[in-house]
Amino acid sequence: MKQDQLKPWIRTLLILCGLALVAVLFVPLWRIDLDAPQYPEGLKLLIYPNKLAGNVDIINGLNHYIGMKTLHTADFFEFTILPYLIGFFAVMFVLTGVIGRRKLCYLLFALFVSFGILAMYDFWRWEYNYGHNLDPDAAIIVPGMAYQPPLIGFKQLLNFGAYSVPDIGGWIFISAGAVLLLVTAIAWRSTKKAAGRFKANEVIAFMLLVTISSCNADPEALTTGVDNCYFCKMTLSDARFGAEIVTKKGKVYKFDDTHCILNYLETGDIKTADIKDIYFANYAGNHQLIASDKALLLKSEQLRTPMDGKMAAFDIQDSLLAVQKLFPGTQTTWREIYQP
Repeated sequence: MKQDQLKPWIRTLLILCGLALVAVLFVPLWRIDLDAPQYPEGLKLLIYPNKLAGNVDIINGLNHYIGMKTLHTADFFEFTILPYLIGFFAVMFVLTGVIGRRKLCYLLFALFVSFGILAMYDFWRWEYNYGHNLDPDAAIIVPGMAYQPPLIGFKQLLNFGAYSVPDIGGWIFISAGAVLLLVTAIAWRSTKKAAGRFKANEVIAFMLLVTISSCNADPEALTTGVDNCYFCKMTLSDARFGAEIVTKKGKVYKFDDTHCILNYLETGDIKTADIKDIYFANYAGNHQLIASDKALLLKSEQLRTPMDGKMAAFDIQDSLLAVQKLFPGTQTTWREIYQP
């Protein structure tokens, strides 16, 4: 076998990836799911390589009230060129597998990564323009409010929760990229000119790290005057009493009071098994979020909270005791208050 030739199994893998990319032309690449109390079944916007689909008409009707532009396939030049770009990469994967040259594999990897970065930037730019360029004469105007959907993950937009994730085509693209990363690393490892050597388990560990990072399920900071309570729909007004649920998929539910988070949990709308953690705003300090299993809670009838939950959270005992002198009450824990 020539030094510049890829191994047969790698070439076969590249050809299979190229064939899989052909399927991307016929399935959705991305989806944005919207959920709200008035739409219990949810709304979805499906983004194909050449069109928009899903509940486009309903979403356009809602966008009209808040001043957003309506969505039409003809308005996006990307739908004209994207099928050709996908076809190009499908051919390049197959061609690289057939020819089997390492340099061609490196070129494909560089082009594929560049395309991925450019595509995500273009998607962000599209979301930014539609979420910020609003009609000043719209029926509903919230000062300082923008409606840009999340690039990936969850974001609360007024009373709608927006969840942006890859669809079938997107996952095929991501899988093809992961395979290309792996075979490029193996090809680079096998050359004498490689600056360093990568063990197979190191490459796999790196890929797992990237995957885990992309599925990160961390809490988001609560922003008063901007964020809305998922249960009562009121704008968060006091940073000292907020709370938050984070699911294992990274979806974030924000609340303005323990009263609201308890009432929402009792609805059964979210399964306990789907919850990664629950957080409470620290009454003291800079009001950072505290995980529920570490939070010290003070329940006092004299505490004036946004929705009359009469409860505050603390990260250290001294802070709680200092506030307890001003607002006499009982110290408790989240496990004592809520037992699913």
